[in-house]
Amino acid sequence: MVGLGYVGLPIALEFAKNFRVVGFDINQERVDLMRKGVDPSKELEATAFENCDIVFTSDESELKDVGFYVVAVPTPINNMNLPDLTPVLSASRTVGRNLKKGDYVVYESTVYPGCTEDDCVPILEELSGLKFGVDFKVGYSPERINPGDKHNTLRTIMKVVSGCDEESLSIISQVYETVVDAGVYKASSIKVAEACKIIENTQRDVNIALVNELSLIFNRMGINTFDVLQAAGTKWNFLKFTPGLVGGHCIGVDPYYLVYKAKKVGYFSKVISSARYVNDSMGFYVGKQTVKKILEQGKNALEAKVLVLGATFKENVSDIRNSKVVDIIRELESFSVHVDVMDPHADAQELYYEYGFNLVEKPKSGAYDAIILAVAHTNFIGLDETYFQDLLANGEGVFMDLKGLYRNKFSKLKYWSL
Repeated sequence: MVGLGYVGLPIALEFAKNFRVVGFDINQERVDLMRKGVDPSKELEATAFENCDIVFTSDESELKDVGFYVVAVPTPINNMNLPDLTPVLSASRTVGRNLKKGDYVVYESTVYPGCTEDDCVPILEELSGLKFGVDFKVGYSPERINPGDKHNTLRTIMKVVSGCDEESLSIISQVYETVVDAGVYKASSIKVAEACKIIENTQRDVNIALVNELSLIFNRMGINTFDVLQAAGTKWNFLKFTPGLVGGHCIGVDPYYLVYKAKKVGYFSKVISSARYVNDSMGFYVGKQTVKKILEQGKNALEAKVLVLGATFKENVSDIRNSKVVDIIRELESFSVHVDVMDPHADAQELYYEYGFNLVEKPKSGAYDAIILAVAHTNFIGLDETYFQDLLANGEGVFMDLKGLYRNKFSKLKYWSL
């Protein structure tokens, strides 16, 4: 297993119940933690490491005896929203240097259709001196792990698999069937499997963008979007999406890979690009709305203080990659608003290194002019109105509820939601 993040480690441990596994990662600190039975991503309990035949290493010489490689490294975008294939190409070089005749290589990293065969395979051939399809076989099986989800797991979600020919498809399917109870779906080609993964996230992105745009419209009309969605949801075929921030390393990233590839083949995406624009703008929109609500109370924004609850990209996880809460904070700071951020799941040092702001362990009583509930961590659910009143200056202020968790539950605070 090359890459031991939130995708690679769970798969490696499941395989290690049936096979001898080498878990390879270039981050030595992560390797050291895993050797102690600790998941650096804080997704797995220590029991997940039990009864596993696995060696964790950052030394690629330990890959010499491997016969079946699985690559699960990040596929981010750069600051121009273009695909950054650096990790997956680097992983391909690592595998290529150790590849032998008869080996299999399966990619799980989310990429645009054609990336596996057009970008990764040539590296494998060049560094190994072997011939693709003759000396070694390649497949693609998109990851479907949902961080923080204890119900939909590797074993319970059907696994899409593909191979470069019928033989490889059969072998790869058999391997994955040992760890996936829900079974496998055999895609007709590697490109189909790649496209399958990327449209899963693109579809969600477009649907969320629609309700986000509806939220922008309804806000101008003085209508609560969650009230509208609840009413519309009484129809049997209404799709129940809700407005919110779209960050993270999947939905907020993968559509850009498809837009990039579409442009390469001569099509300029309209719907997908527009959805990305809407969703990428929501953090700044929330920041502006917060400042507007503060000013409506007759307060000076330059002297205002805001508490932001949540900094990770989604609820009940520690992952801060591409968190759109950061956009809210940046927008508030552009108006010289002082911001405190509280998050029981995020790592304070990691946040400061990545984004340059600190966390507060506990909010200050009577210190804030507005509170923004940005991430629906369990810790922030089920609190009463007096709890939030105690945090606001003179018990008065505005509560910005991005998830609609406290809709119709407050009688004294000024309430706003997407």
